[in-house]
Amino acid sequence: MIQTKRNFVFDFDSTLTRVEALDVLAEITLVNNPKKEEIINEIIEITNLGIDGKISFTESLERRIQLLKAKKSDLSLLIDELKKKVSLSIERNKEFFENFSDDIYVISCGFKEFIDDIVKDYNIPSERVYANTFVFDENDVIVGFDTENVLSTHNGKIQCLKDLNLEGEVQMIGDGYSDYVTKEAGVVDKFFAYTENVERERTIENADHIAPNLDEFLYVNKLPRNISYPKNRIKILLLENVHPDAFQKLAGDGFSVETVSRSLSEDELIEKLKGVHVLGIRSKTQVTKKVLESANKLMVVGAFCIGTKQIDLEACKENGIIVFNAPYSNTRSVVELAIGEIIMLMRSVFQRSTELHNGQWNKTAQGSREVRGKKLGIVGYGNIGKQLSVLAEALGMNVYYYDVEDKLALGNATRIKKLKDLLAISDIVTLHIDDNPANKNFIGEEELNSMKDGAYLVNLSRGFVVNIEALRDALKSGKLSGAAVDVYPKEPRANGNYYTELQGLDNVILTPHVGGSTEEAQKDIADFVPGKIMGYINSGNTVDAVNFPNIRLPRQVNAHRFLHIHKNVPGVMAEINKVLAEFKLNITGQYLSTDDKVGYVITDINKEYNKKVIKALKNVEGTIKFRVLY
Repeated sequence: MIQTKRNFVFDFDSTLTRVEALDVLAEITLVNNPKKEEIINEIIEITNLGIDGKISFTESLERRIQLLKAKKSDLSLLIDELKKKVSLSIERNKEFFENFSDDIYVISCGFKEFIDDIVKDYNIPSERVYANTFVFDENDVIVGFDTENVLSTHNGKIQCLKDLNLEGEVQMIGDGYSDYVTKEAGVVDKFFAYTENVERERTIENADHIAPNLDEFLYVNKLPRNISYPKNRIKILLLENVHPDAFQKLAGDGFSVETVSRSLSEDELIEKLKGVHVLGIRSKTQVTKKVLESANKLMVVGAFCIGTKQIDLEACKENGIIVFNAPYSNTRSVVELAIGEIIMLMRSVFQRSTELHNGQWNKTAQGSREVRGKKLGIVGYGNIGKQLSVLAEALGMNVYYYDVEDKLALGNATRIKKLKDLLAISDIVTLHIDDNPANKNFIGEEELNSMKDGAYLVNLSRGFVVNIEALRDALKSGKLSGAAVDVYPKEPRANGNYYTELQGLDNVILTPHVGGSTEEAQKDIADFVPGKIMGYINSGNTVDAVNFPNIRLPRQVNAHRFLHIHKNVPGVMAEINKVLAEFKLNITGQYLSTDDKVGYVITDINKEYNKKVIKALKNVEGTIKFRVLY
């Protein structure tokens, strides 16, 4: 089959570069002008009127040049600035311009005096750049432009393309009116609306295809590209009011991101995940085996919280789905709430507050004590327990801790080897243990009876670790002086009515699982989790994955990267390398990590490959998922 010759015609301003060049020139020439902002805004307005076709291009150009008052010497400064403002996806696909130089043209209503210097770095010679030229006076001041040039006239690109009479298919890539009218005039076969830098409604409406970046354009044309699959085609779904910074970070990296403010039921989630590659949730959405097995494109689940109990981690692993969470981001928030609740419990703040709300003035020191000198027992000496230990000691408390693992004490904290011994000596016990199902009723009637009479209990860990009925009885009997509870055995999926047997007890502080819910914590989580997601999607890195072997490796230049997830059974790696050898692919780097269930191997190769190798690698027995990264 004979391939039809294709010609690729690029606009310059806001397409090859992220900016309009004359707007940048205005910033340079007007730097000391007291009316700089006013003039620049006028130039930008005129630019947009011309781009949208609301005034003729000739008028737009004349009016802007009059306002610029630029000199020839300013152009070298402009060129330096424009070289820093080449569109990001253009930069990362420089190889395309080098390899297809003979098929690429630049047709712009800008000026050759600066365009030539920018595009020559992309192997586009001056003779394939069609643009306006400046007219200078005897003092090298720009006073106009060559009016004989067809590109100085309204719809000049149409005439330029007619004059070129290019053989074969002609594709125009641009962002404005002068670009899309070429298709209407019949001088180009396809028009791509380039929206990486600016989105113009009329341009998009008149496009054959929308290209949010050059990767998309190359993908549609089946041309070599820096990444195999354009990021804009990777769909991300964020549920449960994940912090807006997460949306900004992921969308800013080029992904297509949708947000939903609430959690979804199993059936809703199955339907919503069709075609979705990344799911972001908080604590309410249940990601079950049924959900995972129906989500055939899902690659990553990001838990924007500490816990992952709501996710079937084994089913994720079996389906080659990586899970990331934020184990540290809300640590400080939880610790501060614990400190606050310890003080409020010991000072009987809630009792006094309730009394005063009911009109009762009860100024008394009875049941109100300082925390200084009191014994704090921390159950679970992980990230939260350790930071709490430090802050509590700074308040003058004597800190003791219990953990099933041998953890190094911070400061003057003392490790207690038996839980009952810790409970017996502590004035306040605070729980910070994980969501292991074995921890159900970790604190029950027996443990509560082991506590010091009149002690306090704080639970900011998991609801099921405390037997609520036993805690209620201990509080009512006076065995405990008070408690603070933020987590419950059963929690609703949405805000609304809720009942717990601890309601109505005036010595209990109840909060609706808000230990980590601070603006700072959610912002930190919205930075951490997207970073991990992007690390995997963009580079294949799985460091800090909850359920997967960890690999981190640098991006390779002039290489292709294969990601292969497989069952950890004998012979898979040998078969992968056998396939690579059969296709005579030279391995420049290979990284394997396994656990008891799966293996994850990243292979970099340094030469072009036959597409049949992909099919062969997918067919290796034991393969769970295979992806070509770039």
